[in-house]
Amino acid sequence: MKKKKLAVFLAIAIAAVGIGAFAVTATAAVSDVPAICRQGSTGSEVKTVQQKLKNWGYYTGAVDGIFGPKTLEAIKYFQRRNGLAVDGVVGAKTLAALGIRSSGTASAGGYSNSDTYLLAKLIYSEARGESYTGQVAVGAVVLNRVKSPSFPNTVSGVIYQNNAFTAVSDGQINLAPDDTAVRAAKDAMNGWDPSGGSLYYYNPKIATSKWILTRKTVVTIGNHVFAA
Repeated sequence: MKKKKLAVFLAIAIAAVGIGAFAVTATAAVSDVPAICRQGSTGSEVKTVQQKLKNWGYYTGAVDGIFGPKTLEAIKYFQRRNGLAVDGVVGAKTLAALGIRSSGTASAGGYSNSDTYLLAKLIYSEARGESYTGQVAVGAVVLNRVKSPSFPNTVSGVIYQNNAFTAVSDGQINLAPDDTAVRAAKDAMNGWDPSGGSLYYYNPKIATSKWILTRKTVVTIGNHVFAA
């Protein structure tokens, strides 16, 4: 009888551990979603969003750091007025429109996880057919722009700058990145820059801009010319 009770106890314990592992995995998957906050979120980042919305007349509630129904409606109102997808989630595009840089969870090179994921999406949509070095180089160009006074100072601001990247214009930015693109984004954020400090890149076989052809070539990697 004692052996049976022990066996039942062990089975329950193992099942509990399995459930716990599943919960951790599920939580990790959710944290990879490139969104700063959504209904139910709390904290200083929610306060920052609420204050911005209040300053601009979109929000009349308390700046309390609680993402409740009033904050949700204010976000949707802001998204509607600014031509964004009206989903009530403060993600990369909404952040850029609000002029807020996510403090998020620390990731590669001090960037947030949302920055890493967004950069991976850009790399995948713009350069998934290129070599690994070529993909890192595309990511490096984005980060070089972030550091340059001539461009927006956030990853989302650079990527979503009007007409900056074909993948954003044609919607490919919404494709889910693969593991290679994510690794390339992290390597770029950790300081690897195969582009040699370039601020631009283009494919000379399909480029239609005469202006881009006047930029000084730094290096050619695969199908892309990287330029200053």
